Amino acid sequence: MIPMRDGVRLQTVIFIPGGTSQTLPILLTRTPYGVPADARPLMGEWYAPLRAAGYIFVMQNLRGRFASEGAFVMDRPPRAGNEPNAIDETTDGYDTIEWLVQHVPNNNGRVGLIGGSYSAWTATLALLEPHAALKVVSEAASPADQFLGDDLHHNGAFRLDYGFEFSTYLELSKERNTPFEFDRGDTYEWFLQLGPLSRVNERYLHGSLPSWNGLVAHPNLDEYWLKKSLASHLTRTTVPTLNVAGSWDQEDYYGPLKIYELLERQDSAGINNLVIGPWNHDGWSGPGRKLLDINFGSDTGVYYREHLQARWLARWLHDEPGETTPEAHVFVSGINRWESFDRWPPTDRVKPTKLYLRAEGKLGFDPPQETGRSAFDQYVSDPQNPVPYRPRPIRPIFEDHDAWSTWQLVDQRFVDHRPDVLSWETDVLDRDVVVVGNIVAELFASTSGSDSDWIVKLVDVYPQNLTHHSSPEGQADSQAGESAPDLRGYQLMIAGEVMRGRFRASFARPEPLVPGKVSRYEFSLREHAHAFLKGHRIMVQIQSSWFPLIDRNPQKFVPNIFAAAPSDFVKATQRICRSREAAAAIVLPVILP
Repeated sequence: MIPMRDGVRLQTVIFIPGGTSQTLPILLTRTPYGVPADARPLMGEWYAPLRAAGYIFVMQNLRGRFASEGAFVMDRPPRAGNEPNAIDETTDGYDTIEWLVQHVPNNNGRVGLIGGSYSAWTATLALLEPHAALKVVSEAASPADQFLGDDLHHNGAFRLDYGFEFSTYLELSKERNTPFEFDRGDTYEWFLQLGPLSRVNERYLHGSLPSWNGLVAHPNLDEYWLKKSLASHLTRTTVPTLNVAGSWDQEDYYGPLKIYELLERQDSAGINNLVIGPWNHDGWSGPGRKLLDINFGSDTGVYYREHLQARWLARWLHDEPGETTPEAHVFVSGINRWESFDRWPPTDRVKPTKLYLRAEGKLGFDPPQETGRSAFDQYVSDPQNPVPYRPRPIRPIFEDHDAWSTWQLVDQRFVDHRPDVLSWETDVLDRDVVVVGNIVAELFASTSGSDSDWIVKLVDVYPQNLTHHSSPEGQADSQAGESAPDLRGYQLMIAGEVMRGRFRASFARPEPLVPGKVSRYEFSLREHAHAFLKGHRIMVQIQSSWFPLIDRNPQKFVPNIFAAAPSDFVKATQRICRSREAAAAIVLPVILP
């Protein structure tokens, strides 16, 4: 029970390797999810390279969780500079390190902070006021901004099922993690029958969850969210930091990329590095060979742990020089190989290339020649029949975590026949198209309503002439004893993002859309590295709901969607323009041959 500066004590478990008299560095993880009672978790594959190198492992429950004293505050904002007596995750991390180096026997005075997800966020916050003994941070999938791109919102659109389930998971009980008990097996049906989000407190939570109350009270980008965002806090690079991201991370892909970007602005010493692997959330801790039916040809997670993370930590905590870690080490899916870049996103040999939406569902690199208002495609979006984000039944996240963690790799043919999902497709590619960097959507669209969501997905369409039960181009053969999947015509989503129309000009001051008026929307589908192989096609899908991943947009402007009434939810006719004057396109960062 390690005391903090305000007297609160935090439950901490310390594992010291037996049979050695040498001094060792400390690896600290701070978590809200519960610390182990014994060393069995350390015996798994994830820790194997670290055990071999020699560390003292320390795991700590955040304040207000399990046996730790004090009050838990989800995503507790960093204290302001004029609050010297306040506490936050930064001060708790600092006080913990101070106690450890003073009291743990046989430590060498060096500490590394490591963790994934929430634990990565607490590790990153230690960079704001680092203890002198903190020599390195390894953060994997830390959130950076809960309104713009991480767990709770994307571009201001609320991530409903995760936001609801995660809040209840951490805040319904102090003593344990508590999944919400749904009364049916399909959360699509549960949330749809729930109706307006005002009924969450009315029927279930009754104002008991601080995080949910914060969501309801702050639907726009205001001081509440700005205080939590790392953009205003990570203004200097203080400690060597390894930022780790998974390109199919279903929770926090935005965060580590943003943290790398923020630190890189100040990184004159070259101590801020980035790794992007073909992983979902926490996929770096497993084998990393495949996700669903997509095989990456090697154990990418093992490679990362042994050749990247372990060497990075040993460099700063054990004085082992070893090989220099690349500035950005990125796995390019499709061709399935690691590539190194001296900056991220790369600029050398990268040409921003527009892929235009054309008539008759065509997608091409040549701009459209049609003119006038008649060059558009349209669909009707109905909030009472929203597009599911993965095949139903959509089980609760903490009941069927495997389905949640891989939903972004699900074959998108399960929705491409719906009348409220539009698809455009290239001809068969006559060469590989390798995309590395930031992918941008440029939409010209109108709605008959006064608010709208625009969801854009970039999809790799596999050939129909693949030999059944054989591996396609770029896919390694399945491991011994495992039959190859049938990927004929598979639609693999490479990138997907939502833009809430009300925030097209400002996330702080939303405005209604003018019914029937064409507006321009430009937003990032995030940074990716993927090769669309010769013989494949590139597809773009556009829709206006992604339920219950994203809450339902009423499609009628209301000041706060959390307070919308049933009558506010209306059908809307959505038009995507593809004329010469309003040429909707996806901008791809294409690597030149």
